[in-house]
Amino acid sequence: MHLYRFEVTIEEQVIYVVIVANSDEHAFELVDIELEKHYLKMPNVKETVLYEKKRIRGGTGFVLGN
Repeated sequence: MHLYRFEVTIEEQVIYVVIVANSDEHAFELVDIELEKHYLKMPNVKETVLYEKKRIRGGTGFVLGN
Protein backbone atom coordinates (compact mmCIF):
# COMPACT_ATOMS: atom_id res chain seq x y z
CA MET A 1 0.00 0.00 0.00
CA HIS A 2 1.10 3.53 -0.74
CA LEU A 3 0.05 6.95 0.45
CA TYR A 4 -0.31 9.42 -2.44
CA ARG A 5 -0.51 13.20 -2.42
CA PHE A 6 -2.00 14.82 -5.50
CA GLU A 7 -2.23 18.46 -6.53
CA VAL A 8 -5.43 19.04 -8.46
CA THR A 9 -6.10 22.26 -10.35
CA ILE A 10 -9.78 23.19 -10.61
CA GLU A 11 -10.27 26.43 -12.52
CA GLU A 12 -7.63 28.66 -10.85
CA GLN A 13 -7.62 26.86 -7.49
CA VAL A 14 -5.10 24.20 -6.42
CA ILE A 15 -6.37 21.62 -3.94
CA TYR A 16 -4.61 18.67 -2.36
CA VAL A 17 -6.00 15.15 -2.32
CA VAL A 18 -4.50 12.36 -0.21
CA ILE A 19 -5.21 8.75 -1.25
CA VAL A 20 -4.26 5.27 0.00
CA ALA A 21 -4.08 2.70 -2.81
CA ASN A 22 -2.21 -0.37 -4.06
CA SER A 23 -1.23 1.09 -7.44
CA ASP A 24 -0.76 4.41 -9.21
CA GLU A 25 -3.64 3.66 -11.58
CA HIS A 26 -6.03 2.92 -8.73
CA ALA A 27 -4.90 6.07 -6.91
CA PHE A 28 -5.77 8.27 -9.91
CA GLU A 29 -9.20 6.60 -10.12
CA LEU A 30 -9.78 7.29 -6.43
CA VAL A 31 -8.91 10.97 -6.88
CA ASP A 32 -11.81 11.31 -9.31
CA ILE A 33 -14.14 9.44 -6.96
CA GLU A 34 -13.20 11.59 -3.97
CA LEU A 35 -13.56 14.83 -5.94
CA GLU A 36 -17.01 13.82 -7.12
CA LYS A 37 -18.07 12.96 -3.55
CA HIS A 38 -16.68 16.22 -2.19
CA TYR A 39 -18.20 18.50 -4.84
CA LEU A 40 -21.39 16.42 -5.43
CA LYS A 41 -20.83 17.05 -9.15
CA MET A 42 -17.53 16.42 -10.87
CA PRO A 43 -15.76 19.80 -11.24
CA ASN A 44 -13.86 20.86 -14.34
CA VAL A 45 -10.39 19.52 -13.50
CA LYS A 46 -7.62 21.21 -15.48
CA GLU A 47 -4.74 19.11 -14.15
CA THR A 48 -4.06 16.26 -11.71
CA VAL A 49 -0.42 15.86 -10.66
CA LEU A 50 1.00 13.06 -8.53
CA TYR A 51 3.09 15.20 -6.21
CA GLU A 52 4.37 12.62 -3.73
CA LYS A 53 4.17 8.87 -3.07
CA LYS A 54 5.22 7.05 0.09
CA ARG A 55 5.13 3.40 1.06
CA ILE A 56 2.97 2.95 4.15
CA ARG A 57 5.00 1.56 7.03
CA GLY A 58 4.35 1.77 10.75
CA GLY A 59 3.47 5.41 10.29
CA THR A 60 3.79 7.98 7.54
CA GLY A 61 2.20 11.28 6.58
CA PHE A 62 2.32 14.48 4.59
CA VAL A 63 2.49 18.14 5.54
CA LEU A 64 -0.14 20.11 3.61
CA GLY A 65 0.27 23.86 3.31
CA ASN A 66 -1.59 26.69 1.64
